[in-house]
Amino acid sequence: MEPAERRAKGAHYTAEENIMKVIGPLFLDRLKAELASILEESGGTRKKKLQEFHIKLSSLRFLDPACGCGNFLVVVYREIRLLELQVMEALYGKQLALQMEGGDLARVHVDQFYGIEIEEFPARIAETALWLTDHQMNLVFSKVLGKVYKRIPLKKSPTIHHGNALRLDWKELLPPKQCSYIFGNPPFVGKKEQDAGQKEDMSLVWGEAKGAGILDYVTCWHRKAASYIQGTRTCCAFVSTNSISQGEQVGVLWSHLFSQGIKIHFAHRTFAWDNEAGGKAHVHVVIIGFGVQDTPSKKLYDHDGETPQVIETAANISPYLILGNNTLAHHRTTPVNGAPLINYGSMMIDKDRGAGDDEGLILSPQARKELLKESPALKPFIRRLYGGEEFLNGTERWCLWLVDAPADLLRSSKLLQERLKKIAAFRLKSNRPQTKALADTPSLFGEIRQPDSRYLLIPKVSSESRRYIPIGFMSPKDIASGSALVVPKATPFHFGILSSLMHNAWMRVVGGRLESRYQYSISLVYNTFPWLTPTEAQAEAIKKAAQAVLDARQHYLDAGRTLAELYDPLAAGSHLPLLKAHQALDRAVDKAYRKEAFTNERERVEYLFGLYEKLTSPLALSVDSSRRIKKHQ
Repeated sequence: MEPAERRAKGAHYTAEENIMKVIGPLFLDRLKAELASILEESGGTRKKKLQEFHIKLSSLRFLDPACGCGNFLVVVYREIRLLELQVMEALYGKQLALQMEGGDLARVHVDQFYGIEIEEFPARIAETALWLTDHQMNLVFSKVLGKVYKRIPLKKSPTIHHGNALRLDWKELLPPKQCSYIFGNPPFVGKKEQDAGQKEDMSLVWGEAKGAGILDYVTCWHRKAASYIQGTRTCCAFVSTNSISQGEQVGVLWSHLFSQGIKIHFAHRTFAWDNEAGGKAHVHVVIIGFGVQDTPSKKLYDHDGETPQVIETAANISPYLILGNNTLAHHRTTPVNGAPLINYGSMMIDKDRGAGDDEGLILSPQARKELLKESPALKPFIRRLYGGEEFLNGTERWCLWLVDAPADLLRSSKLLQERLKKIAAFRLKSNRPQTKALADTPSLFGEIRQPDSRYLLIPKVSSESRRYIPIGFMSPKDIASGSALVVPKATPFHFGILSSLMHNAWMRVVGGRLESRYQYSISLVYNTFPWLTPTEAQAEAIKKAAQAVLDARQHYLDAGRTLAELYDPLAAGSHLPLLKAHQALDRAVDKAYRKEAFTNERERVEYLFGLYEKLTSPLALSVDSSRRIKKHQ
């Protein structure tokens, strides 16, 4: 496919390495282990169990409801045939060829494989690929037998259905009680990239489900599968974009799946997608295996290094892909405990998106210069503007902050009058009554939330490569725009907590993403974060460490460095004092949360979810808020 077509359809070729990450923990690892255990036995028991295992292999039915060209089905068929060959060799040994003369003893066939594919050509390829794999495996059998082994005439066929899997009743293709495993790599299409047909599919699958409008296209397969396997022991596993395990989609998707009794059996935490096709898909994915029955041995795979690290546990795997209960962080309008209120920066609502600095309330340095040349008295009313871009990269941008500006001053500048007229016209043409009303005050921001004292600024969007989201204190004269968040009553203690690895780890798990960048959320990150209740000594240690970070950072900022440069992980060696100050702050915060050291981010998040669960329990919510950490604010 052409890259644009591939993106639109969410079609991504799956390399065998990634296929094995799905089918291994889903069923193949267990089948191999079961066969190995049987082979260690002896006598009649061994023979009987081998015969039963052979029948078991032939009874399995596999469904890929987004099969594409059949990559998953082909690899699974090959692996099941190889297991069958091991069984036959173990049963008959050197007599296998002689035994086969009396009739074909092989039981595994292509008719055990089912697929659904929306495009006709790939569907036919998938069907043909299974036949080719059958031929290849027959050649393997021939080598073992010492003579040609072939299945001609062809009597059995795979079932590859050409159609839309989201508009098809899977039960008509394969009755649920006959299906053993469902797997695949459904389309990766975000909510904003869905075309009209995909939006209609979403509506058909999700119906009136609360909050479904924020979900990605891939979640349709999860819902269809969850419904299909009810009352069965069928297990499923899909490759998905990591959006289903972080941010706002988690609460919506998994609340529904849990209501249907779904339990996570295994999961691969986020890893970079890689495949063998030209024009590789640049995405980050997760793999989640699930079913309605429980399993005593759950596996969670980490991908921090080159080789996935397996964490085997009998405990639960949460939808955030950490060890712990199925607690979901839901949007909150106020902090769960101990934090000052946070708000958005002020919104201009003054011009069409994409308009330059020659319109509206924002000014480029050149536009500011021209305005001041015409009317020098405007200088006190032109302030530095800080959104995420300006704060992180030191971009110089100004704004007209005309609160309390004398009327005669507003009339003294023709350039200013032209701007205000355009703002009024822009607001008047809006379909929103609230925006229309703002046309009466074109000199003011549409939504004013500027603090009147020193405040903490948090960029709404930050690079995913940063270990810490850079935040900082600002003067009330510095205007925060809508691409920044403000904490008016923050102290160095709050800066320390928010700048710590504890908080940043929480943000990475429960927060959303804009493309791949971190997107900080008031209701989902800040308001859900479980603040600690420190002792005076702990609070003082955090304040001291936080101030050390601010001091170390200021040294570089005074030298002309930007926060984006200071927090670039590849340049950390150039700013060792800042890195060491952050590490000291992390130790102070970690120690305040618990005495035992945390070894990684996953441990931190698991611990925080334990606190969050306690804080949001009905009993905890009824506790008087006066017990919170106001004394440290």
